[in-house]
Amino acid sequence: MARIDINPENYQAQLVQKTHQLADLFAPYGVPDVEVFESLPLHYRMRAEFRVWHDQDDLYYIMFDQETKEQYRVDQFPSASLLINELMPVLIDAVKPNSILRRKLFQVDFLSSLSGEVVVSLLYHRKLDDEWVEQATLLRAALRDAGHNVEIIGRARKMKFALERDYVLERLQVNDKSYVYQQYENSFTQPNGKVAEKMLEWAVDCTRESRGDLLELYCGNGNFSLALAQNFGKVLATELAKSSVKAAQYNIAANEIDNVKVVRLSAAEVVEALDNKREFRRLKNADVELKDYTFSTVFVDPPRAGMDAESCATVQRFDRILYISCNPSTLKDNLDILCETHRIERFALFDQFPYTAHTEAGILLVRK
Repeated sequence: MARIDINPENYQAQLVQKTHQLADLFAPYGVPDVEVFESLPLHYRMRAEFRVWHDQDDLYYIMFDQETKEQYRVDQFPSASLLINELMPVLIDAVKPNSILRRKLFQVDFLSSLSGEVVVSLLYHRKLDDEWVEQATLLRAALRDAGHNVEIIGRARKMKFALERDYVLERLQVNDKSYVYQQYENSFTQPNGKVAEKMLEWAVDCTRESRGDLLELYCGNGNFSLALAQNFGKVLATELAKSSVKAAQYNIAANEIDNVKVVRLSAAEVVEALDNKREFRRLKNADVELKDYTFSTVFVDPPRAGMDAESCATVQRFDRILYISCNPSTLKDNLDILCETHRIERFALFDQFPYTAHTEAGILLVRK
């Protein structure tokens, strides 16, 4: 990644600039005033990845500047959570003198949570064995004795060792409710925990007093599904990644929510199912009959590429479209289609990535 100048004194100025840029980009669509949800100015990222540099007896974290391709040493990372910053030096100092843990170690990934848990993944250019497991187990015990609520995972080519578990249990506060989320390492999760809470609150507010049922595409681990369930009769959430579907099913049970079902389907397969072009055993196995649903709202949180034309045409069938976008450029392309039938009622900016050009947007569209 490009080096980021993290200066809390400049935070509000950069946020104002982002807001103006987003409003100008979407001005042709007649958007309302932008609702702006700011980030913490420091320690906002729940995950971080570092390469590991071996310099004779020394060992330290490095990152590469994508623009200059230069490497630079990283001892602290102010954009990452306090949990990660506290653990970084303790971990590297423990690994440095340990020949088993440091040999051909090339990367360390951290996944932390607002709930105080951290998963550390150690990535290697060699096969891992029982000796590595023994030393990693001792490392975990030492870190826990020092007050770190940590899990250790070892990864190598076609190998993965999880000493106990490979996820954190996150807790997000949404208005007066707390939700627990199983978040796996090496899977997508919202990077900015506090902004994620604000996104959920905004989505809940947008769909308050909704009628009928909700269809969700790209549901991930059920991040939005669980919070939105309170506003709908039933929720059908779909996702293609197996690990995300597994986490979503866990999260539904852990939060004791009884009106959400998750099925492993891609967005294209959902279109085929809605059009009765194909029958899917996965729907039957989940005890889902589409005819039992009265969908009034569709929620989409697509990848950076946005939705294809066919998916856009599908969501146009619904009276209300709630769209979270991590790429304003592809959102703009999708709106060229969606605004043929719908108008934009609410428009939000979520500053998931302070001090960068990256902008996360939320749009509520209602049928004209």
